[in-house]
Amino acid sequence: MPLAPILMSPAYRCGSATPWGGEGLRMMFGRDIPDARTGESLEISAIPGLESRDPEGRKLTDLIDQYGEQLTGPGFARPFPLLLKLIDAKDRLSVQVHPDDDYAARVEGKQGKTEAWHILFAAPGAELVYGVRAGTDKETLRQASQAGAAVEPLLRKVKVRAGQTYFIPAGTVHAIGAGIILYEIQQSSDVTYRFYDWDRKDARGNRRELHIDKAIDVVDLAYQGNAVREVPFGPGRFRLLNEKYFCLDRLCAYNSVIPADPRRFAFFTAVRECHISWDGGELTVPAGCSALLPADGYDLQIKAPAALLAYPAC
Repeated sequence: MPLAPILMSPAYRCGSATPWGGEGLRMMFGRDIPDARTGESLEISAIPGLESRDPEGRKLTDLIDQYGEQLTGPGFARPFPLLLKLIDAKDRLSVQVHPDDDYAARVEGKQGKTEAWHILFAAPGAELVYGVRAGTDKETLRQASQAGAAVEPLLRKVKVRAGQTYFIPAGTVHAIGAGIILYEIQQSSDVTYRFYDWDRKDARGNRRELHIDKAIDVVDLAYQGNAVREVPFGPGRFRLLNEKYFCLDRLCAYNSVIPADPRRFAFFTAVRECHISWDGGELTVPAGCSALLPADGYDLQIKAPAALLAYPAC
């Protein structure tokens, strides 16, 4: 029998783990968040210790053990390739960079981390750090990062607004600015190297750990990206990204069909409440919640005034 869509419950990162977090997910989506510094909701995650769960409390990794490629599609069961988050940045995040697959495997024994952000909310004047200024070399970046605030003039900043999408390939210097809530699709990896954390101190006067040597090893100084341009991809569907690791589509139709794709699973996230139906079943996805669509699944009828659909590239 085909597998039905699975509404997943997230794991959270909060408190001292996300000192920049806030209560935006509660205010935007009515979430019962853990505390007033909740920065990350890992919507669909196989990260150890931060696994999302199905309505029966089973972890995503348990579902993969049970259903294997019927759930994920051929070749995607182990390691599970993607991670979906919602991020609330009440304050700005650290300036950081992620390694590619080769470096991460050699140095960390993990996957690399390429990601993308779709902006759900941006306060007036909100911005991202998105690369470094043209002409910056590695030694200049290293010395400035070691000095602290001296790195700030080297950072390339872009103003953002809701509805925009930004691609963050491995090696890109980046930071989410204050006053932003976003959807993040990424490789399933937790490897982050920090250049700079705005000289923040915790309640004990300690600064967060930096990883300047590794960051300099992996940084791509040439990347100068911009918000992506979406293209039509069927009735009520727009393609935002089609990259090496994942694809991302925006849905905005009250009646559309998503055929089952035996090659791969998909993540469905409702920006506003959506309704999914199939032969013999139906599911309401509340605003801000995500469902896992199995590879061996059903053709789905979607009533989605605003939703995002992500899936691994084949």
